[in-house]
Amino acid sequence: MRSDAGRFWATRERRFPVAAEEAGAYRTVDADDLGRLCQVIAEQESIAEKESPAAWTAR
Repeated sequence: MRSDAGRFWATRERRFPVAAEEAGAYRTVDADDLGRLCQVIAEQESIAEKESPAAWTAR
């Protein structure tokens, strides 16, 4: 999605596990361009995977 200010936004449909959210994994992120948005999404997924590995293997 793109905001009125021209920034790109993405929101993850499923919540991260609580431990991942407490470690800084955010469901909604934004960036100036699509390339950076993809990087930010990957960063959030990486944080979540490090903090909640059991939740990732169960999916």
